Amino acid sequence: MVPDFDLAVGRASLDICLIFAEHRTLTHGQTSLEALPVSLRGDLHMKRFTRPWGVAAALALAVPAILLGAPAAHADPVSQTSGFYVDPNSSPARWAAANPGDGRAAAIRTEIAQKPMARWFGNWSGDIGSAVGSYVGAADAVDKLPLLVAYNLPGRDACGGHSGGGAGSVAAYDSWIASFASAIGSRPAVVVLEPDSLGDFNCMSQAQINDRVGMLSRAVGQFRSRAANTWVYIDAGNPRWVDAQTMAQRLNMAGVRNARGFALNVSNYFTTGENTNYGNQVASALQRFGYSKPYVIDTSRNGNGSNGQWCNPGGRRIGTPSRMGGGGEMLLWLKTPGESDGNCGVGGGSSAGQFLPEVAYKMIYGY
Repeated sequence: MVPDFDLAVGRASLDICLIFAEHRTLTHGQTSLEALPVSLRGDLHMKRFTRPWGVAAALALAVPAILLGAPAAHADPVSQTSGFYVDPNSSPARWAAANPGDGRAAAIRTEIAQKPMARWFGNWSGDIGSAVGSYVGAADAVDKLPLLVAYNLPGRDACGGHSGGGAGSVAAYDSWIASFASAIGSRPAVVVLEPDSLGDFNCMSQAQINDRVGMLSRAVGQFRSRAANTWVYIDAGNPRWVDAQTMAQRLNMAGVRNARGFALNVSNYFTTGENTNYGNQVASALQRFGYSKPYVIDTSRNGNGSNGQWCNPGGRRIGTPSRMGGGGEMLLWLKTPGESDGNCGVGGGSSAGQFLPEVAYKMIYGY
């Protein structure tokens, strides 16, 4: 135990030195190499620098790590990267590129396509190792933090029905999610795990529920063992779906103790304030199990709040773009604005996930 503790202290101390050195570079126009021990100066040139957005996060994580002997800032994907990844192949980006003469294209490109958003992975993704590896590799190449959503549980969307499907069996899912985690490997990433998964229990048998929480718990374990620099957030529905005490119990059953935290409002419209209130209640309720967890909020379409409908309601608006803090640990665009929720509402005649430029355009302005 002592050698491991010494190593953790040493690496965390190095991380702090490097953070301060780079911070001095960025703020004063010169490096502080001479302030570091000679033995560490080479590491400064070789190490991926933390950028200003990650300095505070890195310090907050590194110092407790020194005291507790836990993994230091190198396990934090935020401090390893220089901002969130903007996917050049998102559906709004592809549409804007293919329709440059359309009067809506400039607004969709600027207000949606050029914002950091998550990419969703499921049974449509083909070879999951290749798909995830390519996406995470592209983000890593430009020193950005990719956002991923894993959506492939058997019997997914049991209550809504518009996005049904998923892996063909428990064993198939276990294999799929293991490949997903392995494809990320040591590269930094944020993964939101299985939207709707813990809110759908009223539409499932007890045997199905047991299978589901087992798959989620094992999935968290896969990321923990195969993707050490990934933060995983288990989906926890929204403020008006399941009460906080019940959701905390379900999260605990699903293994959130071993995840970074939980995710709220995925593909929904509730305000950031409503989600913050609910998230705090869930985090507090987890304390009866001996721990608490941070949470992230999907703000992609919550600018006007919810009108009580979840499937392509009209009059909605884009929310705060992806950022650190702001209510949850992060505010994230997890659903792509303009992608349909299914054959319903203002998306009548569309399929779930289909990009609808008119819906996207109106969502920019909130009408």
